[in-house]
Amino acid sequence: MPTVKIVDFKGLESGEITLSDAVFGSFIHVPAMHQVVVAHLANCRLGTHSVKTRAEVRGGGKKPWRQKHTGRARHGSVRSPLWAGGGVAHGPHPRDYSQKVNRKVRRLALRSALSMKVQESLFTVVESFDIDKPSTKAMKSFFEAIKAQKPLVIVPEGSNFVRISSRNIEGAKVINLGNINVYDILNSKTLIVTPEVIAKLEEVYAV
Repeated sequence: MPTVKIVDFKGLESGEITLSDAVFGSFIHVPAMHQVVVAHLANCRLGTHSVKTRAEVRGGGKKPWRQKHTGRARHGSVRSPLWAGGGVAHGPHPRDYSQKVNRKVRRLALRSALSMKVQESLFTVVESFDIDKPSTKAMKSFFEAIKAQKPLVIVPEGSNFVRISSRNIEGAKVINLGNINVYDILNSKTLIVTPEVIAKLEEVYAV
């Protein structure tokens, strides 16, 4: 079972914690992570793009000039895709980009992402966030103490002070445990959690 150090809010070591092999020491399944990340980015797309075809562009009912004997190419409408201001041929239209990923694959990808952070020593456990009011200075000092780069902090529900304190720090992101996802974990550098978050992850994903 992997063992990681626990630090306090000053960045000093205060103990160790043993992690579950099922969640934090599992085999890293790269194809599963890739599939989940692609689906996540696809699901973020609104799909509201739209252009007008030649049938939807206003005007163009009259033939620009007669068919023959003008010395110019023949045209039937100024709203043809060949004309500036005309319709668009084969352009984008509203569509749904969402992709479905099986529950087993999503869980496998999340366990793989967490295990990869632990193996790469980019996993930090903080005893607690001793913040009784929003303080960007305090959070920045903590990140500097543990040498966190592009940190992702996963907190239990209701930890608003941590989120507010981190929002002006470049590269830092804070998400609730209920919103944990593979994309944010892989897109970050240092993953920071609390023992409470670890216990919940092991309870949900160890099965």
